This record gives sequence, structure tokens and C-alpha cells, in this order.
Amino acid sequence: MIAWKRLRLAAVLGLTVGVLGGGAATADSAYRAFGDRGRPQDARRTITVVMRDNSFEPQTIRVRAGETVRFVVRNEGALLHEFNLGTREMHRRHQREMQTMFEHGMMTATSIGPVPAQGGSHAGGPHAGGHQVGHGQHMAQMHHNDPNSLLLEPGQSGELVWKFTRAVELEFACNIPGHYESGMVGRVAFVR
Repeated sequence: MIAWKRLRLAAVLGLTVGVLGGGAATADSAYRAFGDRGRPQDARRTITVVMRDNSFEPQTIRVRAGETVRFVVRNEGALLHEFNLGTREMHRRHQREMQTMFEHGMMTATSIGPVPAQGGSHAGGPHAGGHQVGHGQHMAQMHHNDPNSLLLEPGQSGELVWKFTRAVELEFACNIPGHYESGMVGRVAFVR
């Protein structure tokens, strides 16, 4: 009986690591294909983004390759929302991670959950850093702090400074379960 419980636990943990761990080295740094955290003093322009339930304003953001932009993001909705810069494939992978975080009580529809008892962290509110979710780490160590993303509770604002190093096909999106599918996605258009 004990052997069966251990086997079942190992299978569950393996599935969790498999869902989150696929390509840890590339997933954590995939954003580097198009940019990186910018230095605030290099930003020559500020773009205000308003998140509502389930939309962004504006729906298109125009940038130049090499440009550093300060994004001021406000969540005017009644739900938890994310502003995340990435490719469609990056968003698809991140949506699975966010679903796992929801399933484990790390966030709810309106808030970022409590810090796990084992010392993991949930960077939340108006953190200027964004998110890094798991990628093969133990659930208690999952957090949301990648430099290309902000996770904001209702009524909160945050800043993200980003340097767009290369023109690629990009979106900004909310990867909270169901939000992207409901149309909470916008386009990053590179201009010359």
C-alpha cells in the first residue's frame, strides 16, 4: 500500500515538473529573442496601458527596434490581469503555467494568493518586474516576476521598462486562464 502511494505521488510530481519544466533554459529567457529589461533613464517615451475585463487600451502599441519604452499599466477591471510582452507561442506556454498556479491556489480570479508556507514567493501588485513562473521548480517556489510582465490586482498600477532589441511578431496579452481566449490580447507593431 505504501509503495502504491509513493508511486502515485511520484507520478503526480513528475507530471507537474513535466508541465512546468519543458525547456526551462529557453522558457526563462525566451523574451531575450526580442528584448530585455530596459533602464528607466533610457526610456524616451511612456505608453499608458489600461486593462479592463477583458480588454486592453490601446489595442496596438507601435515601437521601433532599439527603442526603450516605459509602460505604465493600470488594472481598471474587477479581475486580476496580466500585461505580458511575448510571442504567441510564449503566451501559449505561459497560459499553461498560469493555469497550474490557479489550480494550486497561488492566485484567484481577483488576487494573488498567499505566499506558500514553504517559502515560495508571489511577487504581486505593482511590482515593476513582471514574472517567472516555476519552469520545473517545486510548486512552493513558483513566482511571477519575469521582466516582460506585470501581474496586477484590481485597482493597482505598475511600471515596466522594456528595450525592444529586435523586430519580431509580438503580442501583449493577459494569460490569466480564459482571458486571452476572451480577446485580452493586443499587437506590438514595429515601425521604421
